[in-house]
Amino acid sequence: MKTIDSKLISRIYGGGRGSVFTPNEFLDIGGRNAVDKGLSRLVMKGTIRRLARGLYEYPREHAELGILSPDIGKVAKALAGKDRIRLQPAGAYAANLLGLSEQIPAKVVFLTDGASRTVKVGQQEIQLRRTTPRNMAAAGRLSGLLMQALRHLGELHITTARMDHLKHTLPVMARRQLLKDISLAPAWMHPIFRQLAEA
Repeated sequence: MKTIDSKLISRIYGGGRGSVFTPNEFLDIGGRNAVDKGLSRLVMKGTIRRLARGLYEYPREHAELGILSPDIGKVAKALAGKDRIRLQPAGAYAANLLGLSEQIPAKVVFLTDGASRTVKVGQQEIQLRRTTPRNMAAAGRLSGLLMQALRHLGELHITTARMDHLKHTLPVMARRQLLKDISLAPAWMHPIFRQLAEA
């Protein structure tokens, strides 16, 4: 019979390097106490690393750079699964994800329907900010990401170059879906949504 450590390793390796997980994902393998102890042993061996309380990663490695920083998107997904909440990238991070800004913020903001809190992962700070149901209505969809990115940049900074970039990088089918959520966007964004959907 496999030991709990070997079962944990098998599952972790299956997720591949860069995967981020919480103890809750292994409760089918053993009790919470046994899973926590097993993960702690793997941290001590250097197989995985603890990013924050109850948050672990099977780190990616680079021949010259060594262990790489965790993928923020994967960290957010693990946090959302752990707390059964929804997250919506916001601010400079949303603009960066869409390629509208090259700035990679030191403080990454996600809107949430859960509790507000800050999670420190290495040098990176992830802020979860509780918001209104309206702001979360399009969470997980392109329209939600676009609304947050445009809100961060501001109406005066939506240039022709940025519009052209969105038309060339966003799939046509995804852009056509924008009209379904147009009523959730502020009025000044409506022409932008229409322009992207029709292009």
